[in-house]
Amino acid sequence: MTERRGNPAVRVRLLEGAARLLAEEGPSALTLRRVATEADTSTMAVYTHFGSMADLADAVVAEGFARLGVLLAEVPRTDDAITDLAGLGRAYLANARQNPHLYAVMFGTASLGGYRPQTTGERERGRYTFDEIVEASRRAVEQGRLKPAEPLAIARQLWTVIHGYVTLDVGGYFGEGGVEHVLVPMFVNMLSGLGADPAAALASISTLAPAGARSAG
Repeated sequence: MTERRGNPAVRVRLLEGAARLLAEEGPSALTLRRVATEADTSTMAVYTHFGSMADLADAVVAEGFARLGVLLAEVPRTDDAITDLAGLGRAYLANARQNPHLYAVMFGTASLGGYRPQTTGERERGRYTFDEIVEASRRAVEQGRLKPAEPLAIARQLWTVIHGYVTLDVGGYFGEGGVEHVLVPMFVNMLSGLGADPAAALASISTLAPAGARSAG
């Protein structure tokens, strides 16, 4: 089939097709022909849009972080840093639910075939998304909601907790009640360990819209 050079829709199909193959069939499925077939396009389209399979694999990860960055940027910033931290966590969950195949390869937990990130520099490609959590953690300390601590250390702990929950949620382990019965209590317990008042933390989190729908997070 004939492709229009630079067609953004084809580029997206190639990215999502590659991520889907990796997530569902593993690194051996990441071949030029399989990716093209999955995206319903020609093998030449891979070279047209990315230059090489290695560049495509790298772009899969970059696309995942770009989508996460958009959702994090859309979280309203309020005068309550705990509310904002919870909002960022909800956005993190929403991104994974909306883009499960991309999420599976973003952090190197699923192999990118022969292109898995190996260097520190490559693993830092999504660091700008993590900075959102660091900034909200800093404001939580400044507002006296958390005990004095290095914001980076706080953010790393919170991110680890959220990432663990999200990975299991996307795997279907919690069902519809996971946010209410697992994520929120776990988040409150984590914040309490960092110095937050449990009741106040729960009240801050509760100001967010309910997250009953899996598509919305």
